[in-house]
Formats: sequence, structure tokens, C-alpha cells
Amino acid sequence: MLKYLNKIIPRFVKNQLIQLLCIKMAVTPITKRSCNICDFKGYFKGFGRPYRLDARCPKCGSLERHRLLMLGIQRGEIEHFKKHDNSILHFAPEPILEKIFREQFDYYKTADLIKKADIKLNLENISLEDKKYDIVIANHVLEHVDDQKASSEIYRILKDEGVFVCEVPLIEGWEKTYENDEITDERDRLIHFGQEDHVRFYGKDFRDRIKKNGFILINEITAEGEDVINFGLIRGEKVFIFKKT
Repeated sequence: MLKYLNKIIPRFVKNQLIQLLCIKMAVTPITKRSCNICDFKGYFKGFGRPYRLDARCPKCGSLERHRLLMLGIQRGEIEHFKKHDNSILHFAPEPILEKIFREQFDYYKTADLIKKADIKLNLENISLEDKKYDIVIANHVLEHVDDQKASSEIYRILKDEGVFVCEVPLIEGWEKTYENDEITDERDRLIHFGQEDHVRFYGKDFRDRIKKNGFILINEITAEGEDVINFGLIRGEKVFIFKKT
């Protein structure tokens, strides 16, 4: 039968069918996952560019980085999140996390320069008094801005012993962060940094870049082992916790 089909189906048609089959396989979920945020169990959806399999929970919309952060909180790996009366400032808040934090903490505020938030703030020049918050959160934000100005300002508004919780796109195999101030075109930024509004792609020197402004690194929550399989995480992705000394 196969030999017969090979004779009657033109080669270009067979190639098209093979390509369609490869595309279908490339977007088909690998296995069932669990969402530690909404307790969904089943097949996750793909997301992103480049496309990531099993990335988005179909029930609550959480992505890998949201589930990783919540996993660390749920396991008690960030001490400051154990106190419900701690004050929190959350830059560029993710809706799924914002909903949880508003219910969990008595003093929680969101901040953004462009999108709707509790406070309109420029991360590079935060118009708030010194030592105001116990926790500042900025997930996948520093790659959009001048991270030296931003981390200096975050340090300033944190209370003594306060913590800065953040995630960034990072390649551990790179010794140094890749950035180029001459790359300003959106298409070029997409090619060089992975997104039209990114200005760098971090290497493992990310830690030192943030510590320049006085922070100490007290913990790294890493997506590894069976957690990656169970919760649909990105292998090696990290949540960083810096402390103001």
C-alpha cells in the first residue's frame, strides 16, 4: 500500500504532509502537568516566541515563572512572605500574582509607569520616600530599563533588612550580560535580546550587577528536577532574592 501511495502522491505533496505532521508534533503537549497556583491538573497550553510547550495553565493563565515564584513562597523559601503585615511594592504586576498577594498581605501596592496600577512610578526614578517597603517585586522588568538606576532606587526605598525579589531572562553559560546601547530598533532588539522592548540579555554576572548597589544575594530558587516535570517549569530558571544590608 505504501509503495502504491508513493507512486501516486507527488513528492511536494508528501513533503507538505510531513511538514504538517512535524508542526502538529511540535505543538502537541508532552504530558499532563500540575498548576501549584490554581490546582489544575492536565495538559498545559503552549506560549511565547519562540514557542514553549506546556507553558501556560489553561485555567488560571499562569506561566512558568509565576509557578516557580509561588513554589518558593509555598515552601517557605522567602522568609519575608511569611509575615502578612509586611509592606509590598510590586512593579509591573502579573494579574495572577496580584490577585493572590492582595488577598494575602495587608499592605500591598502595585506600580507601573504606563499600565494601570495603584501607583504610577518610574522604576529608574522612584518618587517615594526612603525605607518604605519590606519587599519589592520586579519580575522580568530589569531587562527593560537601566538596571543600575533601578536597583539603586529599589535599595533606597526598601527598609533595612528588606528584600528585592526578581526574575530576569538569563543565560548561565554567559560570563557577561549582552547589551548594546546602539541597538534601538524594535526588530533589532527582538533579534538580539529576544523581545522588541528588551535592552539586554543577562549572563551569570547578573548577581554582581545588582550587588553593586549594596544588596547581598541571600537565595536563589531554581527550577530543577521533578519540579520541572510536575509543574511545567523552564529548566534552570531562577528567582533571585536580594537583601538590603
